[in-house]
Amino acid sequence: MRPLNLCINICSGFIYEQQITMLLLRRTVQAGKHGRSFSASQTLLSERKGLVLGVFEKEGEEGGLHLTEAAAGFDQTLSGKLSELLKISGPTLKQGKSRIFYGIHKDFPCVAVVGLGKTTAGVCGSENWDTSKENVRQAMSAGCRLLQDLEVKHVEVDGCGDAQSAAEGAGLGLFQYDQLKSKKKNKVTTQLHGSADSADWQKGVTYAEGQNLARMLMEAPANHITPTAFANTIEEKLAPHAERVTIHKRSQAWIEQQQMGAFLSVSRGSEEPPVFLELHYNGSPDSKQAPLLLVGKGITFDSGGISLKPSPSMDAMRADMGGAATVCASIVTAAALKLPINIIGLAPLCENMPSGKATKPGDVVVAKNGKTIQVDNTDAEGRLVLADALCYGHTFNPRAIVNVATLTGAIDVALGSAATGVFTNSDWLWEQLQKASVMTGDRVWRMPLFQHYTRQVTDCQLADLNNVGKYSRSGGACTAAAFLREFVTAPHWAHLDIAGVMSNKDEVPYLRKGMSGRPTRTLVEFAAGLVHKG
Repeated sequence: MRPLNLCINICSGFIYEQQITMLLLRRTVQAGKHGRSFSASQTLLSERKGLVLGVFEKEGEEGGLHLTEAAAGFDQTLSGKLSELLKISGPTLKQGKSRIFYGIHKDFPCVAVVGLGKTTAGVCGSENWDTSKENVRQAMSAGCRLLQDLEVKHVEVDGCGDAQSAAEGAGLGLFQYDQLKSKKKNKVTTQLHGSADSADWQKGVTYAEGQNLARMLMEAPANHITPTAFANTIEEKLAPHAERVTIHKRSQAWIEQQQMGAFLSVSRGSEEPPVFLELHYNGSPDSKQAPLLLVGKGITFDSGGISLKPSPSMDAMRADMGGAATVCASIVTAAALKLPINIIGLAPLCENMPSGKATKPGDVVVAKNGKTIQVDNTDAEGRLVLADALCYGHTFNPRAIVNVATLTGAIDVALGSAATGVFTNSDWLWEQLQKASVMTGDRVWRMPLFQHYTRQVTDCQLADLNNVGKYSRSGGACTAAAFLREFVTAPHWAHLDIAGVMSNKDEVPYLRKGMSGRPTRTLVEFAAGLVHKG
């Protein structure tokens, strides 16, 4: 009789040696009786194929586990071996905790089992998200990463009763920007374990790919993603959907013709020419349907201009085009999903650099709508490029306008990385955004648009508006929003300040350290929700 070569890697808890010995002896005998062996041969290990399964904590039973449908089916093929190993290998698997088992199945040399928390988890009012969806995303991300570290090449993933969230967790968790490194992270392909929820799985894959596109654009160095390179990248990503998409890469001559003086005042310090990227996604069967307008701040590098930023962490300002990245990535995703809705995306793209041609503090410029702006701080440039884009966007008579920007450090002080700050003149629009964010787990939080803040930007010595509030840093995110409101006449407008969620350290467990690509999935879910609103 051949001894069972079973290796168990325990991520938490204690193992009693005698129990393991007895289990091995008992299973070896059973394997011999049934002519089956679960040995992990060198051949199987070299295939590097893995499986990630989820388990819930059983309600009202201390130490009890409830297997997902996929895990229960897998356990059945092993005559209950998985359940038995989970019982003796340590404490109950809590939410997010994991264990890896080797050689227990001939098709999967490595099996990761991850805790999903309680089965009763759902939408949590205090957290403003669906806890069960977040648990699935975190668990599948953790399991896939564990197997990636073991150089597993292909992973099948448990749908956990929510295949879309499982696919999002797997796709987002495995993303790593290493295009410019000689030594790259092990690339892992994933697929749903089983096929019952394949449509939801594919939807989750598409959502994750959208956010990962935004992450890639934000993470790439500024000498690789210039305004021109950004526009070309988006054009390439939209090429497969050419029958539904029209792309305009507007030149500096066009920008000048449109009298976008605020936008041009920012770009003039750089040697890189500005680009006004205009995307039209025509997904609705009704070509006359009013479009959703998305506007994204596209500063591909922000030095601060003459109001130069401190050098520490200035490199992170390669991601100051996060608004444009998330807006364009959401339109690419909407096209991939074939959403039956019309969307227009606008991205004013340029660098903010100091030079002899750069705008100086105290200069006065004229926006597209004729309003004059005193530029007291050239590092408050995002609101200037957005002002002209918003004015232009009104010409399309949109059903709603949402602009997205890494606009102020003040929103990071206020909310940190927990949520995107939303300033809006529309309760209806806020409700749609908030509802979408609960589903995606990428949360939003409403901020005030009081006249209190408007007065601080309209009380200006030389012009109609000042690009910074009268009381300097006080309420900086709110005065920036109040400034933008001066260029909005539409009844349904929202400004999303994403500076606080621009990057991830370890706050979102299923995102690695780096640029986050948030809130791309929330924008996509929001657009999808509007389909049902007529």
